[in-house]
Amino acid sequence: MHQRDPVFDGPVGEHGFSALVEVELADGARHRLLFDTGVSPDGMVSNMRRLGLAPDSVEAVVCSHGHFDHTTGLDGLSRALGGRARLIHPQFWSRRRIALPGDDPWELPTTTRTGLEGLGFEIVERPQPSFLFAGSVLITGEVPRTTDFERGFAIHQALRGGAWEPDPLILDDQALVVHVAGRGLVVLTGCGHAGVVNIVRYARALTGVERVYAVVGGFHLTGALFEPIIGPTVQALGELDPQVIVPAHCTGWRAMYELCHRLPEPFIANSVGTRLELTAA
Repeated sequence: MHQRDPVFDGPVGEHGFSALVEVELADGARHRLLFDTGVSPDGMVSNMRRLGLAPDSVEAVVCSHGHFDHTTGLDGLSRALGGRARLIHPQFWSRRRIALPGDDPWELPTTTRTGLEGLGFEIVERPQPSFLFAGSVLITGEVPRTTDFERGFAIHQALRGGAWEPDPLILDDQALVVHVAGRGLVVLTGCGHAGVVNIVRYARALTGVERVYAVVGGFHLTGALFEPIIGPTVQALGELDPQVIVPAHCTGWRAMYELCHRLPEPFIANSVGTRLELTAA
């Protein structure tokens, strides 16, 4: 018999988004949280184990917004953790759908509060900014819309008062911000439905820190509805002058190309399992 070579059990890529964030404080204390949990019940937890990351090392979970490709992994995580506190905007629970002209609307899977409480999660709802881990991590809460080009998701609807109505702004969209000493702000987005430029500008306004070190996550620039704003988005990001740009998830390949072509120095390509270490100066 011939001994088989070991099979590489690498991370599995899916459409959803999830990031494990670890922060080290000045006193040496370290904290971990999950920002979003992916699109399948067990994909995120399985990938954590493949990468040698213990799910039970996570102290909190933050969801960027209520769409299922960012929340479904809470199911598998609950079995690994037994529940953890989360921060959610109140509109997280809205029933939503995509209404393409000339086609039947597609209702998105919805997370329910009772379902999550049944899994053991303690739920914290705050539309305003929140801090975690001795003030070292900022969750933006609802982001003001200030640019003239980031106008939201025109075909997105929500069920309110028993009727479907336009919901282009997806107001529960929030981001995570960390100030890395001597470097500047690190801004992490899920889908960036609020507009990545709006988000980064709001992070600067909330913190009083002008310098942007890194922008990471989904920028939602894919598809015919959003490709027309790739140009002004890339232009505005360039003016914000981040040292690191890591587009992911729903950014789209055309936007990836423009970011790489026009901002080659800060641009970093990534995939499932990518690890970024951003250290203090």
